[in-house]
Parts: sequence; C-alpha cells; structure tokens
Amino acid sequence: MTNYKHMKKLTTVLLLTITTLSLFAQSDKYKAAMQKNISQLDSAITKNTLGELSNNFERIGEVEKTQWLPYYYAAYCTVMNAYMQQDKSKVDPMADKADALVSKAAGLYGKESSEIYVIRSMIASSRMMVDPQSRWQQYGQASTENINKAKSLDPGNPRPVYLEGQAKFYTPEAFGGGKAPAKELFTKALQLFDTFKPQSELDPTWGKMSAQYFLAQCN
Repeated sequence: MTNYKHMKKLTTVLLLTITTLSLFAQSDKYKAAMQKNISQLDSAITKNTLGELSNNFERIGEVEKTQWLPYYYAAYCTVMNAYMQQDKSKVDPMADKADALVSKAAGLYGKESSEIYVIRSMIASSRMMVDPQSRWQQYGQASTENINKAKSLDPGNPRPVYLEGQAKFYTPEAFGGGKAPAKELFTKALQLFDTFKPQSELDPTWGKMSAQYFLAQCN
C-alpha cells in the first residue's frame, strides 16, 4: 500500500514536471516567433509585405489562443497596409479586418488598454482618408476620441501623442493644424519615447523613427 501511494505521488510529480516543461517550451516558441515577426515591422512597410506579416501574427494568435499581442500586431499591420493603399476601394475592407483583429486583442487583454485605443484611432483615420471631406465629421471625431482615451489611460505612452502630431501635420493651418503645432507634439512624443518602458519585451515600441521623420519635416 505504501509503495502504491509512493508510485502514485511520483507519477503525479512526473506529470506536473512534464506539463511545466511543455508550457515553458511553448512559451519559448511563442516568444521566439513573436520577436522574429516584430523585428520585421519596419522593413515590412518599405517592402510592402504588411499583409503577409499580419497573417503571420494572426496564425500565432490562433495557435496560442489566449495571447492578445499577436492580434494587436496583426491589426497594426493591417491598418498600416490600409494607409498605403492607392486604391481607396480596398481601404474599408482592410479597416474592417483591422477592427475585428483589434477587438479580438481587446477581448483577450480583458481590460482597457492605451495601445488598443491607438489602433482604433488609426483605423478611424484610415476610413476618413478614403474621402476626407465627407467622412471627417464621423471618423475624424472618432480618431480624436480614441487618441484622447489612449492618452488618459497611459499619459506616458508616446504613440497617441505621435498620432496627434501626425493629424495636426496633415490638417490645414486654417483648421488649427500645420507644422508649428505638429512640431510641438512630435517633440513631446520623442521625449516620451526616451522614457517609455513597455510592460514586456513583446509589447509595442513602434513609432519613434516615424516621429523623428515628421519632426525633420516640420523643421
């Protein structure tokens, strides 16, 4: 009887050890896959491979089931791809897909996130760019509201400030935009980039190079 109890206890310990090692291996595999794809974010913009990269992140999300960041990055790649479309008829379907992906990310994260609202602001802006004159009132306002929400949730996050600067840069001076107000925001965003600490090594850090580019344009 004692031997039986001992063997049962030993079997339980072995099963727990195997499960733990399996989870660690899965975690390492996930981390490696994410790091590999995150490292391609900037080059994907210049190489026009954002659609492919979005699919990579989405596949990681489907394998992992419980991780929000793969869907976040898939949404980011999709909306960036929408920004780059010359054919405006392709933008709304891409924005719809980005919206579905970021909603998945938000559901898995389980609470409000500054980074999620950043993506939602970008999605609204992409829709507005299809026809700024007729869509400004709806989507321009939605973009601004999401930026403000992102800033309120994390005042130290540089990305909503960068997006705010970008919006000012492309807004005519007659409507309160132009290079002067944009310059202030890009300068502030870069200061925040220098002090910002992501929650993990997989969390978003994008935007600094773009803010530097726009600041140079303002100067």
